[in-house]
Formats: sequence, C-alpha cells, structure tokens
Amino acid sequence: MLRHLSVENYALIDQLDLELDAHLNIITGETGAGKSILMGALGLLLGAKNDGMAMKNATRSCKVEGVFDLGGLNLEAFFEENELEYAPETTLTRVITPAGKSRAFVNDMPVTLQQMRDLGTRLVDIHSQHQNLILSSEAFRTEAIDTVAGNATLLERYGVQFRRMQEACRRVTALREAAETGRRDEEWLRFQCEELAAANLRPGEQAEIEEELAILENADRIGEAFMTLTEALEADETGILSRLRSSENDLQHIGEKYPAAAAYAERLHAVLEELKDIDSSVSADSQRIDSDPERLGKLSSRLDLLISLQQKHHAADEEELIAIRDRYAAQLSDIDHSDEEILKAEAELQKAEQEALTLSGKLHAAREKHAPKFAAEMLSTLTKLGMPDTVFEVGLKPAPALTAKGGDEVEFLFSANRNRAPQPVDRIASGGELSRVMLSLKVLLAERMQLPTIVFDEIDTGVSGRIADAMGEIIARLGTTMQVVDITHLPQVASKGSAHFVVYKSEGHTGIRRLGEEERTTEIAKMISGSRISEAAMAQAKILLGK
Repeated sequence: MLRHLSVENYALIDQLDLELDAHLNIITGETGAGKSILMGALGLLLGAKNDGMAMKNATRSCKVEGVFDLGGLNLEAFFEENELEYAPETTLTRVITPAGKSRAFVNDMPVTLQQMRDLGTRLVDIHSQHQNLILSSEAFRTEAIDTVAGNATLLERYGVQFRRMQEACRRVTALREAAETGRRDEEWLRFQCEELAAANLRPGEQAEIEEELAILENADRIGEAFMTLTEALEADETGILSRLRSSENDLQHIGEKYPAAAAYAERLHAVLEELKDIDSSVSADSQRIDSDPERLGKLSSRLDLLISLQQKHHAADEEELIAIRDRYAAQLSDIDHSDEEILKAEAELQKAEQEALTLSGKLHAAREKHAPKFAAEMLSTLTKLGMPDTVFEVGLKPAPALTAKGGDEVEFLFSANRNRAPQPVDRIASGGELSRVMLSLKVLLAERMQLPTIVFDEIDTGVSGRIADAMGEIIARLGTTMQVVDITHLPQVASKGSAHFVVYKSEGHTGIRRLGEEERTTEIAKMISGSRISEAAMAQAKILLGK
C-alpha cells in the first residue's frame, strides 16, 4: 500500500506531503483546487509519461516520491528479474529536470520508465471517470472474465503455444516467399554457379600467374642479360673467373714471403666461390627460362578469365569468387529442397495450431463456466447501487481468428430495463450507469487481482441520493480489505472514509491536509449546502458521520 506521497514543484504544488491510511482515504476539495494535479503527480510516480505540466519554478526539478509497503505482495521475483534491490518498504522516485528530462528510481536505483510502469501496475490501480471508456476495450473485458475464472496458468500455457504458432506461421511464409523468389532466379543462379564451378578456382592462383607471366613476357631480355654475364665470367683468358683464379695463384705463391698476400688470396678465393655460384645459378635459370608463346597465351587467357569474373561479380580476388560460388550453390540447394522444408514447416505450424486450438477451447470452457457467476456478482452489486431491474450478461462469440488471448470475443451485455434486450454496455449505458457498472467491476476484480491500492477519481459522477449512499457503503467495504483512495464530490461517499483529506488552493499554491473530526463535519456540511453552511447541513453531516 501507499504509505507516504510527497510532491515538489509540480504545477501549482510547491511542496506537498501526504500520509495515507491503510483503508479508505477520502479526498475532497472545491473544483479547481488541484485534485486533478494531485492525480497527475501520482501518475508520474507510477510511470506515466510527462504530460507537459509546467513546473511551478522552471529553475528547479520536479520531484514525486512515494513510499510503499510491499508486505504480502510477493514481488521479490519481479525485483530479482529486474535486478533491483527488494525491500519490504520500497521508495519510488520520479524526477523531471528543468530541461524536461525524466529520471526514475526504485530504492535509489535508476530504472527505465517501463520498469517503473510495470512495478506501478502491481502497486496501484487508478480509476477515473474517463476510464469508463475502457469498457469498449475487448482486451479489458477478456482480462476481466479471465481474472474471475482464474485463468492465469491456462493463459500462460496458451500464450506459449500462440507465440509458437505465430513463429511457425512466419517461417512458413518466409519459406514460401524464398521459394517463389528462388524459382524466379533459379535459371540465373544455376548459370552463374556453373560458370564459377567450371573456372576451377584456386586461392592464390592469380598471383602465381602474374609472376610467371612477368617472366615469360621478358624471357628474351632475361636470356640476353644472363648470356652477357656468363660470357663475362667464363670467357677464355679474358673471363673474370679465369683472371681471378690466376691472381689467386700468384698471391698464394708470394704468400710465404709476404704474409698479407696470403690473406688477400683467401679473400679472393671467397669472391671466386661466390662468382662461381652465381655463374652456376644463372646457367640453370638460362636453361629453365625460355620463350614459350603457347604457355604465355594460355596464362594470359587464364588471367583474363579471372579478372573478368572478378569484375562481373564485384570480387576482389579468387577467395571472394569462391565464396560467391559457394553461396550460389547453397541457394540452389535451398531451392532444390524448398518443397521439403515447406512441408516440414507446415507440419510444425499445423501441430502448433492444433495445440493452441486445444488450449483455446479450454479457455472458452472456463470462461463459459464462470460467465454466469461473473454476471450474478455484477447484478448483486448493481442492485445495491439502485439498479434492481438491470440485465447483465457476459457474451462469448468466436473471434475471426485466434488472438493472444484465445479464440473468444467477450462482450458485456447490459440493459437497465428487464424488458429490453441487453446490448453492449459501452453503447447504451448512460454516464451514471457506466459509473455504477465500473464500480461493480472494480469490486468484483479488486480482491482477485490482489492489488494493494485502488484509486477512484470521481467514479461517482452522475450519482446522487440513496444510490450515492449505497456506493459509499460498497467503497467502504472494499476499504476493509485493501487501501482505497477516493476523490469524491458526494458527502454520502465522503462520510464513509477512515481518513479524510481536503485539497485547497491558497495564494496560488495547491496544498492538502488531513481533517480532524470537527473539521470533517464542517467539510461534509459544505459539500451538502455549499460555502454557506446551514444548521440543517451540519445536522445532516453529523448523521452521515454517525454522530
């Protein structure tokens, strides 16, 4: 339950603190005093989007903070799933900066707005007169009957199968589209794949060809250079090798008498060995390198093919061409086996549909079983609210297709007159009737949904007299099992509260304070007679308060 609410710098509120009772809290005040502003601040705390309400002081942040007692709500798992620190007394904080940026915190830990909203729905249910429009929501009506029927576990099982069915349906659609596209492209793909396969691609081949071509294209020049070198090294008498060998011998002969000559001879010998090695290598290369026009033409053609394929397929090298070839081959394989894949996926879809239909049937049976009880409880409360001739029925009809909630479309059929055929409640009920229907629904659902706090924002619009008193009794009874906050204009309802707060405006500020017993009598008398309180109004107020 909400123990404490504080608001700073929001609209007309400068600073506001509110300590709430555990049962029925009544909030009253003149029109324009700021009750709607208070509800807007509470909405912010529960994750609502910033509605653009101006800050009272544009240089300061707006801050709304609420302290909640989470005892018995079994929210530990929620906190764990969201990586939040659980505490039996938990504080929610919402801050709007002067720049309009929003920050949200749970126990001083930053959270997303969605996390705050998810937690807020588990803590407080806010019902305003505008929420009567929710009766036109088929999803709300379905959720209501499922709550009464206790279908939570069954709905979870159905949801798993429904999502599985949707995924299987998407897969079948994707496979069919891919197969259709593949059949259109099959001939082109097959040609490309065969062309690339026929090329017998090999990584690194282009670099090897380019290297060999460079040699073949320059074979004559290379041969001439090698021949010139060979002649220079090997020519009789004038060749470098012959002349250096002679010099080496001369140096060796004088080495005994001139030691430095022996050293020169050794060094010269090393040079001769290197030159002989060069001569041998050049001779070998000369025999290997030969002008081969046929080989040159074959390599040139092969290089042209590789470059042409790379340009055609926008590939950088043979590795990319091989990857493209393999991709085309895989696409062709998918096309060849597409019918098998489609049949397999269709079988999975059919199985998922059948399992979803089976669970949908169980949901329908549970809803059908509990529909009379739902209607009976609604009629019991509506009778107490002065509508004894009301007809209320829960109608179930097949939906055009399975939805996330099953195969039913749920209708709330209503007639204020027993002699008239019931019709959808959101179409024919008046404002006052809608208020009473919604209150009856809230009473029916509140205990089953285990909400710790429910807020009624002028749910009693269009109601007066004896019916207002009955509505107050019902709301008060609800307050014995949970925390209720009721913003009301009706003295009959206000008199039922265990705590009474009045919202007021003073010098441009909105404030709220809890009333003492005498103040409460005066406030209710004012609600009866207006600003000029008569003795009769005071007497009536005391009667309503049981004094």
